[in-house]
Amino acid sequence: MDIRRTVLWVVFSLSMLILWDNWMRYNGKPSMFFPTATQTAKPGTAGTPPAAGRADVPQATQQAGAPTAAVVPGGPATAKSEVVTITTDVIKAEIDTSGAQLQRLELLKHKDTVDQSKNMVLFESGNGHTYLGQTGLIGGPFPNHKSSFAVRPGPRALDGANELQLVMESEQSGVRLIKTYTFRRGEYTIGIQHQIVNNSGAPINPSLYLQLVRDGSSPPGESQFYSTFTGPAIYTEAEKFQKLDFDDIDEGKAKHVTKADSGWIAIVQHYFVSAFLPKDGVAREIYTKKVDNNLFAVGNILPVGTIAPGATATMDTRLYSGPQESATLEKLAPGLDLVKDYGWLTIVAKPIFWLMDQIHKVLGNWGWTIIVLTVLIKLAFFPLSAASYRSMAKMKTVTPKMQAIRERHKSDPQKMNQAMMELYKTEKINPLGGCLPIVVQIPVFIALYWVLLASVEMRNAPWLGWIQDLASPDPWYILPVVMAISMFIQTKLNPTPPDPIQAKVMMFMPIIFSVMFFFFPAGLVLYWVVNNILSIAQQWVITRKIEKGQAA
Repeated sequence: MDIRRTVLWVVFSLSMLILWDNWMRYNGKPSMFFPTATQTAKPGTAGTPPAAGRADVPQATQQAGAPTAAVVPGGPATAKSEVVTITTDVIKAEIDTSGAQLQRLELLKHKDTVDQSKNMVLFESGNGHTYLGQTGLIGGPFPNHKSSFAVRPGPRALDGANELQLVMESEQSGVRLIKTYTFRRGEYTIGIQHQIVNNSGAPINPSLYLQLVRDGSSPPGESQFYSTFTGPAIYTEAEKFQKLDFDDIDEGKAKHVTKADSGWIAIVQHYFVSAFLPKDGVAREIYTKKVDNNLFAVGNILPVGTIAPGATATMDTRLYSGPQESATLEKLAPGLDLVKDYGWLTIVAKPIFWLMDQIHKVLGNWGWTIIVLTVLIKLAFFPLSAASYRSMAKMKTVTPKMQAIRERHKSDPQKMNQAMMELYKTEKINPLGGCLPIVVQIPVFIALYWVLLASVEMRNAPWLGWIQDLASPDPWYILPVVMAISMFIQTKLNPTPPDPIQAKVMMFMPIIFSVMFFFFPAGLVLYWVVNNILSIAQQWVITRKIEKGQAA
């Protein structure tokens, strides 16, 4: 029995099935293999979304014997809205005086996915896209993200300074909320301080809410040939990292931890993330909810405590909104680097990216980094690959004998298998010798695939000549064509399948895979091209040696 061919058929079939499954998931259809993006929380931690309503702010979860925080009533702001624009060296932010909410955030160092002449925009209000950062107070008629805020004078551009602040304040029922945004040079992290002054003449017990609001649509320019996650994410020390699907929130099925004293909440999309990072050790409630049709929120509620008349309380938090750069995310908060989704092979993928980062520090070019990394991985697996190629080379030398056995016993499969086993024994061939070494390497190759796909460092990163963005497809399709040629050469080096139909399928595989790779990021195709070229060289040398030995 030709087990190697059976394994190849299984691998080919699974590749086609996974490609089809990704296509179904991209178009909003249920996956055949994977559950929804929500990771199951422990029993009893299911989050119940607050009542929907565009004008509502979050409502604190009612505990036994405790009063329920009031929902801030809706309605337009009493004063005319004004937009304040803040510009630093890396971001351009727009904050609306209606609610002092962050309504637009432009990343000045990252280009738009669709239109490279524009900068990447995360937060936005309009153009068919809603993505907002909102904070405010609940527990009474207090200022919230719908209240009118006054703006104190101050600089609006960083210029030569290393830091600038935007101070906004609003008062309702004798309670003043002073919100201070702090922007720093070279940082995507925005400090947000909430100072609550009680001038009401009576004790108050407010809670501060932090929420990210976004529509459920995928970012424009997403590939149709591989799926990436877009949606809310929650991290706590107890429950770790949880991703939530917009559809589950829409249907009230989202399950996640609802109480913690650590962690963060975020909205994740390919290459970028926005996350509120409250201080650890502060009790908080965590919620998700449907705000409106195709509009969702994820947030925290943090009790401020009792504030006596004439007293002031202060709570600080941070908002990170920018690229998923591992080194930056690791420093900001525990677990924040997990938004850079490597799938189920994170334990393998993280060391691979670390190695890539070290190589890049020396070479300064991500294209050459990919090539050097591929060579190093090939060297690491050299003994396994050599064993596989030796087995295939031996199989190739006995192919005429195998075909003769098939012809001689074609009417008796049992005798054919017995004769094949005798041939393997006589020629000292292990029929699994060509497959097992490849199987061992598969987790590393899959992990490397996810590293190259998830790393924002590849975005807009040039290699040489016509490749100016390793995260986009090859604009001239040179790499996919070279890959098809390399796969065709590999097919020729392998033993010819005795079955004519199987042989034709093996000949068409390079064409099929090259068509798929026309739409894959150039960095991924570059890795496969280099890997194929090294494999061809290794396989050719080993095959020649064995053929010379057989001839002698």
